[in-house]
Amino acid sequence: MTNRRSIVWLGVLATAAAVVAPLQLAHAVEKPVIAGIVFQQDIYMKTVLAGMRAAAKEGNAELLEANSDNKVEKEAQIIDTFIARGVNAIVITALHQRNSVAALERAREKGITVIAVGSSVDKAGVVQSFKKSSDKDIGLSTGTAASKFISEKLGGKANVAILAFKSLLPGQSNDRTGGFMENAAKGTQLKVLAEQDAWLPEKAVAVAGDILTANPDVNVIYAANEGGTVGAMQAVKNAGKEGKVFVFGTDGSEQLVRGLLASDNVLQATTAQQPFVVGSLGVRDALAVLKGKAVKAEETVPVQLLSRTDKPTVEAFLKQQHSLK
Repeated sequence: MTNRRSIVWLGVLATAAAVVAPLQLAHAVEKPVIAGIVFQQDIYMKTVLAGMRAAAKEGNAELLEANSDNKVEKEAQIIDTFIARGVNAIVITALHQRNSVAALERAREKGITVIAVGSSVDKAGVVQSFKKSSDKDIGLSTGTAASKFISEKLGGKANVAILAFKSLLPGQSNDRTGGFMENAAKGTQLKVLAEQDAWLPEKAVAVAGDILTANPDVNVIYAANEGGTVGAMQAVKNAGKEGKVFVFGTDGSEQLVRGLLASDNVLQATTAQQPFVVGSLGVRDALAVLKGKAVKAEETVPVQLLSRTDKPTVEAFLKQQHSLK
């Protein structure tokens, strides 16, 4: 017959097993499988994936890559596919603050670790960590450069056109454009003549071109992302307005850096994020969570101003980009 002491002891062992089992399970994953999901094919996203790959290799993990192509339905399908495959973690640039929630909640319900990089969702508890750049800082940084340029080169006044991405990510877009206008307006007089969405290069060329045709007085264009900046640069050249219309942008890529070094004097400044760092930190956090370690709920990666007036910094950034290839 089992005595009272045996029953108590068996209860203690059962409780201990319940506590230890999850930790043992976390450590039992010899080669974790991580899904890396981005939402478009620009340089920023490609560099985020490069950072993920590097961290996955370093952490002896398998990385499965996917792109939702700016479609919420496709993003949900990708997440569901990875859930069915039984991945250990998802590291994602969430496409939409609200519409991306449901699929990620399904992943969490299956015990999958979810880390957001670059963009996240607005429901608490869905992601376990969020690695990002400050969108407000991105706009403020480029706005500071614009204020100086407008004061020194345009007599303190400018007619501005803005290329945004409100219909894609309203929070991010508003933070960037708002930050830009906040600092660009310091010590200057600005008049916004047009603001439209255009975040992919081909679309941005057409939109910026139409803006320049409809508003011949525009002399400054601010683009809130890399694709918009590339498109704005090309639109100015297509219109033959080099030296008359000046572009201020967002993100850092070889194309934008070469634009800052070009003699056409179109692109004046852009603020680069550090997508490689963001992507690598996301995977590192995923691996840490899988090992039962605590991670920061949110971490901001500093941004970097790249300006035509600071050639050494621009050249150093270009060299760094080449090293990632």
